[in-house]
Amino acid sequence: MTITIEKTDQELLEEASSMLRAVAHPVRLAIVELLDNGTRFNVTEIFERLGLEQAVASHHLSILRDRGVLNQEREGKHVYYSLRHPRLTEIVHCVKDCCMV
Repeated sequence: MTITIEKTDQELLEEASSMLRAVAHPVRLAIVELLDNGTRFNVTEIFERLGLEQAVASHHLSILRDRGVLNQEREGKHVYYSLRHPRLTEIVHCVKDCCMV
């Protein structure tokens, strides 16, 4: 018999707040946008596409991964990153649209 324990509203709000804080940085916003539409890239592809240094990209990827924004999958020598919750890009697009007004 499996017992399911549901999260309280407060726990969900705290988790949502943590995710939003993680995304609330220009580099991390760019990473989320880059990984839109189910795309996945390794750290080299990410830092090259965004014009970052590898250490900077790795630092921000770590934050996003630790806060539950990204998945990571190891394939041989490479670790590939993808969005754990693809709907986060909808939030990013919505906020960007609000800034254009």
